[in-house]
Amino acid sequence: MPADIAIIDYGMGNLLSVSKAFEHVAPEAKVSVTADPAVIAAATRVVFPGVGAMPDCMRELAARGLTDVVKQAAASKPFLGICLGMQALFEHSEEGDCAGLGLLPGTVRLFPADAMKDAAGNKLKVPHIGWNQVQQGMSHPMWAGIEDGERFYFVHSYYAEPADPALVAGFAHYPFAFTCAVARDNVFAVQFHPEKSQAAGLALLANFITWEGNPR
Repeated sequence: MPADIAIIDYGMGNLLSVSKAFEHVAPEAKVSVTADPAVIAAATRVVFPGVGAMPDCMRELAARGLTDVVKQAAASKPFLGICLGMQALFEHSEEGDCAGLGLLPGTVRLFPADAMKDAAGNKLKVPHIGWNQVQQGMSHPMWAGIEDGERFYFVHSYYAEPADPALVAGFAHYPFAFTCAVARDNVFAVQFHPEKSQAAGLALLANFITWEGNPR
């Protein structure tokens, strides 16, 4: 039976690009961009994208009555967080001193200005924008067919710092190692944008179509 994918629309996120990417890798799937809690609750798989600031994200989720259904989906079915949709899963963000959903232990931190220098001492820009290698931190079905060290596309000023090292599914360097993918049970979330990451990103989205997760 074709997958039924709900992409959460809370007014923030690269929704068209994400939906088009899923339509490309799974043309038989029903892909819905939706703000309807009932549609999200009924979906087989849920995608939580995001672009922007954490305080805005949390406010919009609450205003649209989506906070509880996001938490329920993350506990009960294959769930993919993207960019801000990964950061919001954690307990707290330095961005606006804001509480997150608290589904994963840890804090989202701003890239520290005093550390943003490359090996030659040149200043690195924040936000971190562009292609970067991703080192896989664990064996996981979402990495199937994707080489360790493959390049993905990033746009972010904040990064997640999980309290539990067992959550780390992938990391990148800018200039220090930072977590860029996390996994627990049926949740897999990434800081990079798979929908903008060409073949490697499409491979990850295709893996999500078949991944059954491990609901608690």
